[in-house]
Amino acid sequence: MGGRRAKYKQAPPAPLADLNSRPSSKKLGKRKADIEADLEREESTISRPAKRVKENKKLAKEKEKTSTKPRKTGNSPEKGKNRKVVGVEHIESGGDSDEWEDASDPGDGEAITGNLSDLEFVDQDDNLLQGTPEELDLGSDDDQEVELFPKRGTKKSKQFERPAKIIPTGSDASSSDEDSDEEDEHVTMANMEARSRALDAQAAREAELDVQEMQDAVQTEDDADAQMQDGDGDDESFHLPTAEQRETEKRGVSDVHVVQSRMRRCVRVLGNFKKLAEKDRSRSEYLEQLVSDIASYYGYNDFLAEKLFQLFPVAEAIEFFEANEVSRPVTIRTNTLKTRRRDLAQALINRGVNLEPIGKWTNVGLQVFESAVPIGASPEYLAGHYMLQAASSFLPVIALSPQPNERVLDMASAPGGKTTHLAALLQNTGHVFANDANKARTKSLAANVHRMGCKNVTVSSYDAREFPKVMGGFDRVLLDAPCSGTGVISKDSSVKVNKSERDFQLLSHLQKQLILCAIDSVSPDSKTGGYIVYSTCSVTVDENEAVVDYALRKRPNVKLVDTGIEFGREGFTKFRGKTFNPSVKLTRRFYPHVHNMDGFFVAKFKVEKRAKVQAGEKATEGVDGKLPVTVEEDVGFDSEEDKPFIQEGKRRQMKAKGLRVPPRQRTEQNAATKAGG
Repeated sequence: MGGRRAKYKQAPPAPLADLNSRPSSKKLGKRKADIEADLEREESTISRPAKRVKENKKLAKEKEKTSTKPRKTGNSPEKGKNRKVVGVEHIESGGDSDEWEDASDPGDGEAITGNLSDLEFVDQDDNLLQGTPEELDLGSDDDQEVELFPKRGTKKSKQFERPAKIIPTGSDASSSDEDSDEEDEHVTMANMEARSRALDAQAAREAELDVQEMQDAVQTEDDADAQMQDGDGDDESFHLPTAEQRETEKRGVSDVHVVQSRMRRCVRVLGNFKKLAEKDRSRSEYLEQLVSDIASYYGYNDFLAEKLFQLFPVAEAIEFFEANEVSRPVTIRTNTLKTRRRDLAQALINRGVNLEPIGKWTNVGLQVFESAVPIGASPEYLAGHYMLQAASSFLPVIALSPQPNERVLDMASAPGGKTTHLAALLQNTGHVFANDANKARTKSLAANVHRMGCKNVTVSSYDAREFPKVMGGFDRVLLDAPCSGTGVISKDSSVKVNKSERDFQLLSHLQKQLILCAIDSVSPDSKTGGYIVYSTCSVTVDENEAVVDYALRKRPNVKLVDTGIEFGREGFTKFRGKTFNPSVKLTRRFYPHVHNMDGFFVAKFKVEKRAKVQAGEKATEGVDGKLPVTVEEDVGFDSEEDKPFIQEGKRRQMKAKGLRVPPRQRTEQNAATKAGG
């Protein structure tokens, strides 16, 4: 017999000279009782065929019958310990070597199973038979020799040990890095610089990966364009629908997937029109079809879809319309009159709110991701520690930047987010006049003013176009003008269908009136102020750059200045044949698909002293349409001449307060009558 069987064949046992080394008869009884249970457990752990295990069972039963039963004298000291022995009882009872050979030598063509370490018991302690049995994998003759006897005290064989990795992978390197990071988890002055460099290196690697992904995406698009050009792709069958097909599609219900696919293909064709366009089709036809599909897919009327589409390049326009379908993040503004942002964030985190700062451009804003409590009804909210406010609404107040002890006018202030922000920046000094034309909305305005603890706010309800007559001489004015709301479509989807060209004309006219009134309400003699901020939540040019350019032409003593906001896109100086003042580029535009906030527009003006043309000079317009700036004439004040007017003003004040008004003198009556006439 050769091969692997000869290699591991058990030699005949030597004579048992030392009788003390034989196992006691007490243990044999336990072995016989446990053989059946051990063999059953072996079936679940051994990976050899079940046929050989069954043969071992039968063989063990036959040997139990032929073996001599030992005398039981008491409980075995090794009771409770599992042992797996095949044919051991027969040897211990004095069986010959032939029978041992029959038990251990399998027949030809069958694989060896079992545990050879259990068979080698000569001059060994019974402790070797304890623990989990070791299984040998004798798959081929080329296998290396396996250690038959495990070390003392081991409970698992080497076969159950996890094999070492042969080929190191990236995960190994990352795991080693993680291990080293865990070792250096405690930050000290010694390892702080090294950890900072490691973080910078990791950020650089991530940036490289992002650039690589963008390049791969561009390459994929180029390949798709090449397929379209060669006719290999599925876009080969794409053709613009005819006029009859478009009319039929409008009357019925169009397939969303067809419209989406056609939009994507139109964008691709317009991006490389010379190579991908059909020969008998013009660019305007593709644009008309794309605008029609946008209106159908996103639910806009044709007028508004085209008006918004004209603001962007083709690919970016799709991103803008897509961003309008997604809600903007929930943001809150910390009320610095009552708390600090860090303390507020900690209090909300303790209540189960997941949040983080909005960005570096504001030190009072927090972005809320999820909350276990109603964010608009928490104890902190009711105590006035924060205000639910969109991130874009921070921008006008940041641009206005009021200084303490100034008089500030908020011309359209409801529901009070910007007003309370102004009061917080003023630190409850100076005075804020919060006006809103809608008297019903002033209730929420007053409620928020009280909740936020603003003590320097006066609420009024006038038409903002009357404000220069009602009160003037403000240091700063904030005009968040009524607008079409094309920047907040994600909040109010009704804008998609209820805005027409007439609405934009009326709103633009109203905004031009309001901005002139705001300019006239500012005192040019203010030492610290003299600024106006004009803002809208719209992205159309008619409500933004056109209104600003109109104000610059109508008020020569006004100029645009930098808003102080570090991000945002510059305003348009040219748009579809219209040319605006070059300084309009100082204004700032914000878009939902770029800045992840509502669409917004911010412009900041500086009001200077009004100039008059000297006598004898002919007023001529300059290149930019402004009047030449000259020195203002000094007009004296004659108190005697104006005395009747002053006395009449005092009488009216006393009458309004309910005081007794003294009778007029005849001279005053005549003067007042002349003045009134």
